[in-house]
Amino acid sequence: MATKTESRAPGAELTPVKFSRLTRRGVLLGLSVSQLVTLGIGGLTLLGAFYAGAGMLLIYSAPIWALCAALTWIPVAGRPVVEWLPVACWWLWRTTGGQLLYRRRIVTPRPVGTLALPGDMTRLREYTDPETGACMIHDPHQATLTVIVEVQHPAFILLDPGEQERRVASWGRVLATVCRSGRLATLQVLERTLPDSGTGLAEWWAEHGSPDGSWAATTYAELIERAGPAGERHASTISLSLDMKTSGRQIRTAGGGIRGAAAVLRQEMSTLVAALRSADLAPSGWLDSGQVAVILRSAYDPAVASALERHGKIGRELATAGPVAVTETWGALRTDSAHHAVLWISEWPRSLVYPGFLAPVLLSTGIQRSVSLIYTPLRSDQAARDIRRKKVEYISDAAQRARLGQIEDASQSAEFQDVLQQEADLTAGHGVLRLTGLVSVSAPTLDELEAAVAAITQAAIQASCETRRLVGQQAASFTAAALPLCRHV
Repeated sequence: MATKTESRAPGAELTPVKFSRLTRRGVLLGLSVSQLVTLGIGGLTLLGAFYAGAGMLLIYSAPIWALCAALTWIPVAGRPVVEWLPVACWWLWRTTGGQLLYRRRIVTPRPVGTLALPGDMTRLREYTDPETGACMIHDPHQATLTVIVEVQHPAFILLDPGEQERRVASWGRVLATVCRSGRLATLQVLERTLPDSGTGLAEWWAEHGSPDGSWAATTYAELIERAGPAGERHASTISLSLDMKTSGRQIRTAGGGIRGAAAVLRQEMSTLVAALRSADLAPSGWLDSGQVAVILRSAYDPAVASALERHGKIGRELATAGPVAVTETWGALRTDSAHHAVLWISEWPRSLVYPGFLAPVLLSTGIQRSVSLIYTPLRSDQAARDIRRKKVEYISDAAQRARLGQIEDASQSAEFQDVLQQEADLTAGHGVLRLTGLVSVSAPTLDELEAAVAAITQAAIQASCETRRLVGQQAASFTAAALPLCRHV
């Protein structure tokens, strides 16, 4: 779906916002390309049987055209059957090829500079920037270079409305800066819940406490030791991905290769840090390879997350940060110490909502989850062509429905109004982004996972959002939802 970035003068009251609807309009008469192809095959079969003599030929060909009609119009989980065929065929091919299971080969050493990750992420390469010390993740197939920064921020819902409005406007300017660059492929905002290791309490006691051996001091130290790991904390990261194809000329000017790409990415990193600081967000520095390794290990093996944080020198190698075993099923994923399920935010609020509407999802307690917002910026010329194409499709589709005597419903009119609003915003100088929201839920057992998924689904309903569980692609979805690597589904 598409959303806009805008800059408003901060006021005393919050301004409600509205998201564009997910486009459900097809190519012709509400039918997608796959539906039109299937319907065309069935129609040609029926027409050929009719002109060849009808009668028994219509009966003999009935399995073909009846199957095509069923594939075109019968819905399953809100989608026609024909649109499930690619997912089912891909799943069947992976099942027969043994690609649903991953077992790490402990004896076989990993090539230098590679990440020990399963699936298509095995092609990712590590590069340490000599100037900033940041760990850059290079994807040679997608031609991207990704860097990660951790961001500290105050609790948004505890701020007064005027301050919330000002921060929302500042974040809009950050996204507008990303849109104007033209060299960035993806911006990912990842918010994770982690078991609190109790490091903060231990540091406070070491600084302010008086371990004099008394009963009170001993009891207080034991309480901190037990209560610290029982809590949870929130961690936010922002990942920036450079499109090396679009930035080819700048990369060659900077020296070419991965070093030239790193030099170009450093420019974008400086711009993003300045924009974040102007938005009153505190970037804590670009993550090095050890910090990235801890994030990857904690995602696949949540049981050791608190231990890795308490012992600062353990688990800091990317070559050993990946999972030991991964098993993918139709609707879930099993890794080292947890079961995972990924939900897709298929519908954002259709009515006006205030900033902070995702609070029920983000502040759900007792559930280990990661919320990933993946922004894909569009250049102004590309966004203009996309809007122009949507307008032409809508107008031609409306004319075809009028010719056939079909009535236009309110949802189609609302989608067209969204397109017109996007065109007006683009003309006014705002940026256009495609936004994808994913929620990864983790739990130690399958029963706890299903309970957590149900709780997150209800929290999304309270946030006026609709979520759908991604099936047949849980492994790829997990990498996009739980890892700050700017991956796509």
